[in-house]
Amino acid sequence: ALAGASGAGAATLQQVGVFERPMYVTSAPNNPDRLFVVERRGRIVEVQKGATSTFADLSSLTTCCTGEGGLQSIALSPDFGSSGRFYVFYTGSEGEIQIAEMRAAGNFAPLASLRPLLTIPHPDADNHYGGQLQIGPEGLLYASTGDGGGGNDQFANAQDLTSLLGKLLRIDPNPAGVLPYTVPPGNPFAGGDPGDDPIWSFGLRNPFRFSFDRESGATLIGDVGQKAREEVDYAPPGGGAGVNYGWACREGLIAGPRAAEPECTAPPAVFTPPIFDYPQDGPEGPCAIVGGYVVRDRNLGDLYGRYLYGDFCGEQLRSFSLINPEASDRGEGVPIAQLTSFGEDACGRLYTVQETGRVALLVGNDGAAACPAAGQARERERSFVGIRAQGRRVKKGKRAQITAWVSPCAGRRGEPVKLMRGRAHLGTRRLDRACTVRFRPKISRRAKFRALIAENASYLTATSRPLQIKILHKKKAQRRSKSSGVER
Repeated sequence: ALAGASGAGAATLQQVGVFERPMYVTSAPNNPDRLFVVERRGRIVEVQKGATSTFADLSSLTTCCTGEGGLQSIALSPDFGSSGRFYVFYTGSEGEIQIAEMRAAGNFAPLASLRPLLTIPHPDADNHYGGQLQIGPEGLLYASTGDGGGGNDQFANAQDLTSLLGKLLRIDPNPAGVLPYTVPPGNPFAGGDPGDDPIWSFGLRNPFRFSFDRESGATLIGDVGQKAREEVDYAPPGGGAGVNYGWACREGLIAGPRAAEPECTAPPAVFTPPIFDYPQDGPEGPCAIVGGYVVRDRNLGDLYGRYLYGDFCGEQLRSFSLINPEASDRGEGVPIAQLTSFGEDACGRLYTVQETGRVALLVGNDGAAACPAAGQARERERSFVGIRAQGRRVKKGKRAQITAWVSPCAGRRGEPVKLMRGRAHLGTRRLDRACTVRFRPKISRRAKFRALIAENASYLTATSRPLQIKILHKKKAQRRSKSSGVER
């Protein structure tokens, strides 16, 4: 089922070490050579210059290892070097999903530093927890959750916006009022039903691994299928808010097991299909996709810019181009068994994690790519600037609501962003904690807008793509006034 062209064999695996049931690997944001390996039973192991030490131990809190429970992943705050803050995703004593903050003191994070952020009940099955944490391009914390387990989304959680299961969640982990976190501006369901404020997108079965393209900021989700299809879901840079990926109304590109149920048919739901799916192929074939990363390590030859993924039951790493995923899918000739995760360090180098215990670095024919050491001056990078409008057509003389955001967020908060119409400078706003700004220009004629941010010590000048706002003419305005929807 996954036959096709093979890669040029430009990559091999270089072993980092062997661990006890490893689940994930990442690096310190300010030091790519300081690795952290997550073990399922609850230990986080630090690896530096070949030496290992226990960085944190949550085994007394973590339920493991019946079903799919355990310590699933971690994410380190962009200011980890100074604050020691990082975030953990694990299953608790009642099988519930726990997302919490911890703080390191030197090279160790005491259990007493744990501060709960989200507790999500998961009472009825011991599978489909999701399990990924990532810091998004705007500096916020994202988490993926499974649908609650069992088969056929038996509890109908994925389409239920009162449940946090079967979702991609987004929060600012800084407390606000009585909450241990802040609901970021732009969360699509904030202020609706109680408890749905953290939801970013929904309709997922078991999004065990997802990632952000470190160059563009696009979101890619590897969602594990049931009995028919495995899929990769995609949201463009700055996108994904309120998106419904379809489970269990859809499974990949085909009808799902609840396609005839009310949540799938009344009112008619709008599903965003995956950019890529593939069939399961019996007991010896694929069985569970392991989502990876868009390759940004130039040492990996023509893998650069391709999405790397694998399958727990597969036999090798695979990749495809985001331009034409189906036609470009290929095996990379890198054999691997029982793949459980990928990881990415601060320099964009990629790692593999196997159920067998092996963690390895993906290297090119010339060996591992050079990566500046901690504290060493780096070449300035280019930020990504995105721009969107709430309504692409506006009545003449009215104001448009335009939002711009900048990625990466680290080091850019509080910096000025300019809004331009042609060569005219319309105004300047400073980036908030989420590296977002909002403008409300008056629209007198059709116009194209751009947002730009100046260079600083770490980043070059960057400009968004053009955003066109059109005049909504009187007759069209009258027709649209009868509709409650907002054109986007």
